[in-house]
Amino acid sequence: MKTLLKTILVGAVLASGVAWAAGAVDPVVGTWTLNVEKSKFSPGPAPKSQTRTYSAGADGVSLSVSGVGADGTAISQESTFKYDGRAYVMRGAADYDAISLKQVDGNTVKSTMLKAGKPVGTTTRTVSAHGKVLTLSTKGTDANGKPYDNVAVYDKQ
Repeated sequence: MKTLLKTILVGAVLASGVAWAAGAVDPVVGTWTLNVEKSKFSPGPAPKSQTRTYSAGADGVSLSVSGVGADGTAISQESTFKYDGRAYVMRGAADYDAISLKQVDGNTVKSTMLKAGKPVGTTTRTVSAHGKVLTLSTKGTDANGKPYDNVAVYDKQ
């Protein structure tokens, strides 16, 4: 009888955990503001400001990026994508025109930036365990062929 009760209890706990995971909201959903002081842009310079807004919908995750670049020009980018490894159009990015994403775990996504179908960079996107910090670690080559290695840190709004 004790074994049966343990089996039922373990089954119930596992079932509730699976149900929670299936309905879990992507932790990146929300609005994030660049923390320039905590970020590192090599070779730089850093943008003056940047806000990233992620929302979930039937077509996948939508991303809208706005801000002011280091030279004072406006930043405006957008994309809608899924974490399925397929390439999705990225509008407004100077260094790439598409992005391909794969989910690593509940808080981490790896992506490849593409220009004319060829990889030009990679990013690891991590949301902290407490859900208040987003870190984008990006390595790539810009539109002029110069390599960059950036760690951008964002605070949830």
